[in-house]
Amino acid sequence: MKKFTPFLSVIPFLLMLGGCEKSASPDDPYPGDETPVEQLSHGMIELGEKLEDPYSVDNVTKALFNLYPTKAGRVDIQPTNLYVRFLPETEEQYDALAGLDFELIDHPVDYRIVKEGDYYHDPEIDEEKITWQYCVVPDNFVFPPGIRYEILDRCYIAENSPSTRAGMDDIDWDAVEAEAFRITGNEDLYCPPTKGSSATPEGRITVIDEEYAGGKPVGLAEVKVVCNSFVKIATTYTDRDGYYKMSRKYGSRPRYRIIFRNKIGFDIGFNLILIPASMSTLGKGPAEGMDITIDQNSDKNLFRRSVVSNAAYEYYSRCNEDDMDITRPTKGLRIWLIGGLSASSAPMLKHGACIDNSLIGKYLGLFASLVKAFLPDVTIGTKGSQTFKDLYLETIHELAHASHFAKVGTTFWDKYVKYVIQSFVFRGFEAYGDGTGEDAGYCEVGEMWAYYIQNKMHNERYGGAMPVAGSSFWFHPQIFSYLDERGISRGMIFKALDGDVITRDKLRTKLLSLYPEKSDIITQVFERYAK
Repeated sequence: MKKFTPFLSVIPFLLMLGGCEKSASPDDPYPGDETPVEQLSHGMIELGEKLEDPYSVDNVTKALFNLYPTKAGRVDIQPTNLYVRFLPETEEQYDALAGLDFELIDHPVDYRIVKEGDYYHDPEIDEEKITWQYCVVPDNFVFPPGIRYEILDRCYIAENSPSTRAGMDDIDWDAVEAEAFRITGNEDLYCPPTKGSSATPEGRITVIDEEYAGGKPVGLAEVKVVCNSFVKIATTYTDRDGYYKMSRKYGSRPRYRIIFRNKIGFDIGFNLILIPASMSTLGKGPAEGMDITIDQNSDKNLFRRSVVSNAAYEYYSRCNEDDMDITRPTKGLRIWLIGGLSASSAPMLKHGACIDNSLIGKYLGLFASLVKAFLPDVTIGTKGSQTFKDLYLETIHELAHASHFAKVGTTFWDKYVKYVIQSFVFRGFEAYGDGTGEDAGYCEVGEMWAYYIQNKMHNERYGGAMPVAGSSFWFHPQIFSYLDERGISRGMIFKALDGDVITRDKLRTKLLSLYPEKSDIITQVFERYAK
């Protein structure tokens, strides 16, 4: 909960200004398919002319007749999919749609993209509300009750058609697809890798930490990758080394995007109101796939999201018994990146931490309900964090808090956060107070743990002397570092962090009860750092 209170004080202002990851790169013209990732705009998508969908049943039927005139009358093209859009009114409705496991896209897929971007909001929908969500579903889809929807088109995607349909076995569907693009005026968009064939996109997405592994690229681990050409949409996840391979073939150049929803159990968001996972466009790329390397020269949002994603993935992966032996953060963690702040926090709102309403009301006034409605669990302030290492350490610190929360629950966390806010609001102290207020022990134990884990993982990743971050405050993460050096591991320390361990004295008592054979070491270090 590093510098928690500044986040609360400015988040309403940032939301009103669109500061939560909605800043665009410089407004350079988008010239088309050749724009490097470094130059793509990551603001709002700008749509151009509406295009005719080559995958509509009518257009596929016409293309089939042009190529196979003797077969066309005997082959019955029936819809395989419906191109639809939904207008959810609440977060619950949006979550219900997201749970159907069909890719939701916030912009229509049958328009020319004038300027690429990371999000879109229909100008006819109030900015305070969720925008239309576009989707491709099976032709027999049962629409959920109570959610507004429109069927925009009935489509035929050959890969989704039963292969046993009479008369279809010897049809070259790549050629039919190419013809459908031609007759709909989209021939310029159809660029097969070899004449008359299509390809399955595959590649690798990597990110560079210049101070780790000799600056060699490492995989962007287990993030979602989406590509589409009109209504032909494919999704997959990168593996732990950043490799991906789609399940569909393309003859046109699809648009590629990264969705920062990590397979291991967290989301990095958000693009716009209520959308939990940020999306970074990569622009159009070859049908064979594309390799992307992300570094500090890449778009800043793409770089920051990638760093935090890999840092969180590393943390989650190392929580197992064979490594750090600590509890993973609760599944479905929601992480915000906030470019206008250097502050970071772990309020854990989405997972049930309910900060005292009267206290929040006094501090935020009318914006209290707004902050609670968005429900972040972890916020990473990225202002001033320019390097991989900076963002890595911020992320590790807050995820250490999230592990602590997963063990102690909301009762502990409410008092912890309340102490931090009260120190700022009522006593005029920065960040952690001076350690004398009511419930200061919650903060003391929590920050000792988070700074210790931050320092420990910093040392393991980058080498050198053990860092001493946090040692200048009134609490002492050095206690845990000292115990670690003398055989009480981080997993053993974590076992002591129960919900009733709310002061340094109770922490010492718990450690002595768990590890009596280490009583001399435990007593010695607590006396050394006595208040």
